[in-house]
Amino acid sequence: MQRLTGKVAIITGAGSGFGAAMAHRFAKEGAKVVLADVNAKRAQQHATEIGEAALAIQCDVSRDDDTKQLITSAYDAFGRIDIMINNAGFTHRNMPLDSVSEDNFDLIAAVNMKAIYYSTLAVLPVMEQQGSGVIINTASTSANRPRKGLAWYSASKGWVISATKAMALELAEKNIRVNCICPVESDTETLSLLLPDQTIETRQALKQTIPLGRLSKAVDVANAALWLASDEAAFVTGTSIDVDGGYSI
Repeated sequence: MQRLTGKVAIITGAGSGFGAAMAHRFAKEGAKVVLADVNAKRAQQHATEIGEAALAIQCDVSRDDDTKQLITSAYDAFGRIDIMINNAGFTHRNMPLDSVSEDNFDLIAAVNMKAIYYSTLAVLPVMEQQGSGVIINTASTSANRPRKGLAWYSASKGWVISATKAMALELAEKNIRVNCICPVESDTETLSLLLPDQTIETRQALKQTIPLGRLSKAVDVANAALWLASDEAAFVTGTSIDVDGGYSI
């Protein structure tokens, strides 16, 4: 039996990487998926691949009006919202903390932190009316084990873990579960920012910090999100799952 039959999931940052993998994985498990991304073309490409069970919506998660329209459009299309995945993220290039511009800092705060505030306020009335819901936030292993040169990004992901726990505590009485996922570095577009001067040697050195000896894959994160979103995790809330090959040990 498919694990998400009859469920509707919104996934932000679904135009690439973890978000795209989640959309494809959830659809295979029977969910209707709403792919939200600031890059409408990339979101639509994945929605087309998935088929009738998918809807692509352009959304800048750092904007309250965009987020409200996302929730409204998803509800109008599918009649419910069971799963809200706050996956969209932004990072500064690996650099000393005093070299990060204020504009970059503000964008990190807006996309990684304030977007969760916006989406929660927008989706909460729908989930309350339904009597249940699941919220999943994408954090990072750097929240608990920061890497040098990523101070403000790491701090924003630490906030995500704290917010996840606070949200879970407050929303439990509404039967809304809230969890987060902490991936280690993945071989996606973001890696070029986290590791700007990539060589065979620097990539190998990075892999050697991970006990299982490789970077994370988008499907690794999608599988973790699938379990958290499913009824198999019905008694799991307020937790963070490390998808990191043992890096956080």
